[in-house]
Amino acid sequence: MRGPDAMREADPGNADRGSGVTGAAEGAVVGVRTEAAEVAGAPGAPEPAVHRVPGPRSAPVPAAELVRGPGELTAAVARLLRDVVVVGTLEEAEELVAARPELMAVTGEGDLLGAHFAQGGSAGAPSLLEVQASVDEAAAELEELGARCAELAEAQRAASERRTAGAALVEELAERRRTADREKSKVAGDLGRLGGQARAAAGEAERCDAAAAKAEEALLRATEEAEELAERLAVAEEDPGVGEEEPDTSVRDRLAADGANARQTEMEARLQARTHEERVKALAGRADALDRGARAEREARARAERRRARLRHEAAVAGAVAAGARQLLAHVEVSAVRAEEERGAAERAKAGREQALVAERNQGRELKSELDKLTDSMHRGEVLGAEKRLRIEQLETKALEELGVEPAGLMSEYGPEQPVPPSPPAEGEVLPDDPEHPRNQPVPYARAEQEKRLKAAERAYQQLGKVNPLALEEFAALEERHKFLSEQLEDLKKTRADLMQVVKEVDERVEQVFTEAYRDTAREFEGVFARLFPGGEGRLVLTDPDDMLSTGVDVEARPPGKKVKRLSLLSGGERSLTAVALLVSIFKARPSPFYVMDEVEAALDDTNLQRLIRIMEELQESSQLIVITHQKRTMEVADALYGVSMQGDGVSKVISQRLH
Repeated sequence: MRGPDAMREADPGNADRGSGVTGAAEGAVVGVRTEAAEVAGAPGAPEPAVHRVPGPRSAPVPAAELVRGPGELTAAVARLLRDVVVVGTLEEAEELVAARPELMAVTGEGDLLGAHFAQGGSAGAPSLLEVQASVDEAAAELEELGARCAELAEAQRAASERRTAGAALVEELAERRRTADREKSKVAGDLGRLGGQARAAAGEAERCDAAAAKAEEALLRATEEAEELAERLAVAEEDPGVGEEEPDTSVRDRLAADGANARQTEMEARLQARTHEERVKALAGRADALDRGARAEREARARAERRRARLRHEAAVAGAVAAGARQLLAHVEVSAVRAEEERGAAERAKAGREQALVAERNQGRELKSELDKLTDSMHRGEVLGAEKRLRIEQLETKALEELGVEPAGLMSEYGPEQPVPPSPPAEGEVLPDDPEHPRNQPVPYARAEQEKRLKAAERAYQQLGKVNPLALEEFAALEERHKFLSEQLEDLKKTRADLMQVVKEVDERVEQVFTEAYRDTAREFEGVFARLFPGGEGRLVLTDPDDMLSTGVDVEARPPGKKVKRLSLLSGGERSLTAVALLVSIFKARPSPFYVMDEVEAALDDTNLQRLIRIMEELQESSQLIVITHQKRTMEVADALYGVSMQGDGVSKVISQRLH
């Protein structure tokens, strides 16, 4: 709950109405107290009645009922306090006002609470409302300062980001400036190189022009000489006299040589002129390329100059931005320091107010605990008194109903002032015969002694238990069941004796059959082993000859030439042949109509296989043998062969062949 000031800020209209009502209520209460005090202090005034203020969790009391005074003031007080009730705690006041907004609630601490206002208690110490209002105001200020700190921190972070961005921009502009300087130096070098090439090309062009002029002059001279010689030839051909004369061979040769020289000179002049023309064209093209390169370099220099100007402008802007960012960062740091100081002051104020609030709450809890203790003590006293009164009423009712004696007569005849008659003798106790003996005389009433006697009698009564009217019927049923169970037990004992006799007879028969079978098998085993291992020795030994029912049978086998008797030390073929010898011994001791053997001779060599085949032929005389084998010699002695093969479709096929 916020304080009155906060409530006035939240709702001005309600606050004005609340202030008026609060003032009126305060005036009414103060006025009533003053008048009551004056009336009480006046001589001859009646003693004012004392009314207890409602405790925690008690029903609200109208304030007018708690005021006593002269009759002429009671009506005015009742009108002033008609909507004011007194409650125990502030929580009850809140619940009451929430349920009935037209009422005003006053707590025992002096807090006044309405639907649209709240007023603290006395001025001597801050009430819970005032402390809570102060705490709420401090919390609001702390929240505002926290929000401001958050805003300043956000502004500082934004300024830091802008500063970082400005520094990065300055670094980028510096790097671009250095790159432009490097490009400028490169362009200047290219311009110098291209200027030298242009000058060299201009000199070469001048030389080519001079050579072309010389070639043209030589061409003109050769052309003139050729024309002159052609005219002379034409004149010579036209003049017959000259043709009739025998020409001089030297002149003709000289003229022929001069003509050849002239043609050669003309051809060389033409070739040289052609060469010079090609060179002039090449130089002109190169000069044009150099001019274009020079123009491109000048344009590149102009662009580089403009770029440098733009970079200088951007660097100036970045510097201004960095300076502004530094100033803004300085302001933000100052604001952050100020906000931190304000926050520290607010936190210290909050800590102080929290300490005061904790102290007030502790004091309130202590007072409330003391009040609860007093209230509980009073309630316990009231409950104890009510229980005593109820007990007295129950005893009076019981005396009337069970004994038919009025309470007054009961007290007069059996009260504490009457002597207590002697108690009856206990079990095994013998009373003295003398009537004057103290044991036979009444004794004065002693409450502790009589309470002990009462408890002893109650224990004896409880030990007797409740009376069971169906005890005889239950005893008869239990007796009949006991008889039935006894008969069943006798039958079980007799059946057990019969079963034990049957078990004994079975054990004797098993022992007899096993003993005879063991003796026959042991005798046959010695003979069969001697036939399969000529010169060897084998026998069967009982592990416990005294107990034929639980004894085991050990096989001792010593092939010829060996001293070992344990089967684990024999080879695979010897162990297999020993097992076959044991099986054959059992077959001979207790014959069977047929026997099935699965590759019993797989690990035997030819000699032992031949011995085993002879034994099989002996068994064949009295029994039928079914032998699964891969040995050819075993197949040779068989009466019928059955082959199992698998075709390409995965289905097994049986092929039979009878040999005899």
